[in-house]
Amino acid sequence: MFRATVCEYIAREVRPHLEEWDQNRSVSPRAWRAAADQGIVGLLAPQEFGGAGLTDWRFRNVIMEELAKVPAGALSACFSVQDDIVTPYVASLGDADQKARWLPPMCRGELIMAIAMTEPGTGSDLQGIRTAGERVDGGWIVNGAKTFISSGINSGAVITVVRTKPDGGPDGFSLLVVEEGMAGFTRGRKLDKIGLAAQDTAELSFADVFVPDANLLGVEGEALAQLKHHLPTERLAIAASAMAAADAALSWTLDYVVERRAFGRSIADFQNTRFVLAEVATELDVLRAYLDAAVVALSAGELTAVEAAQAKMHATEVGGRAIDRLLQLFGGYGYMREYPIARAYEDARVQRIYGGTNEIMKSIIGSALVRNR
Repeated sequence: MFRATVCEYIAREVRPHLEEWDQNRSVSPRAWRAAADQGIVGLLAPQEFGGAGLTDWRFRNVIMEELAKVPAGALSACFSVQDDIVTPYVASLGDADQKARWLPPMCRGELIMAIAMTEPGTGSDLQGIRTAGERVDGGWIVNGAKTFISSGINSGAVITVVRTKPDGGPDGFSLLVVEEGMAGFTRGRKLDKIGLAAQDTAELSFADVFVPDANLLGVEGEALAQLKHHLPTERLAIAASAMAAADAALSWTLDYVVERRAFGRSIADFQNTRFVLAEVATELDVLRAYLDAAVVALSAGELTAVEAAQAKMHATEVGGRAIDRLLQLFGGYGYMREYPIARAYEDARVQRIYGGTNEIMKSIIGSALVRNR
């Protein structure tokens, strides 16, 4: 029933607007409000704040699967930032006032929130963050810059990783929520990416921004621990998105090779075509078994950071490779953006980068193997 609801929403509010969103490099606010009306966003938020109060992450996976079939990877990524990353932060770390301020408008599709970690000179090395908050009476004065921030243009509030204790080492960072309209908070250019065009991505600047104590999310000085705790959900979301995109690409390719003819017969009759399809389908089936187990573990609160890293690394590598091989079977048409596989190919590449590069995932996995030897 939920999948049918998602499909109806996509047919009415997503498919007709994909080109417009790509051209504007932004998703229309209407899409957010309509998704909220259908109960498609806010799934993980507590019911008392307008959410569905779900702990079963399979519902989020359904949304990813159906959006991948369009394909609407940019909208899927936007929803993922909101529901898989930001909402759990606010719901688990926020005090009663913060939850009441931010969660209800998020669940109504009226407030988009972002999270800002990456800086121009700092990516996966979070301890290298230089955006700093100086303690003053009633809050902090924040100065610095962030980049590659998903939903950076349309967000009304940004959970910002700030160094609040200059000499605090790993315990010197805090999560401060910077809101639209705060003096000194500005958004730079909307970044022009090679994929996920409609997902607005921006540079953010902070020049003597006063952030009050009421906007400290969680405990001061514990940002890195808080980030570490919530990263498995983000990484599994990226893995699931990669799986969904590759699965959709396989379906499009099967339709294409059966219908397309060359040298007097269907492309599907060629041995190479069947070998590629067999190899891709088998790789995806094996991957799906691991991801299904990971989704169940996440819903039960049992997914470990290492398992999430393995899921993210393997799914994005397998998914990206699968889409690349399947695009080849389309020949020149696979390079045309009127075919969905071209859009999926563009969107897939970043999955090996964001959420922690796959090289970082390998480091996490390898360190755990050696440590537990």
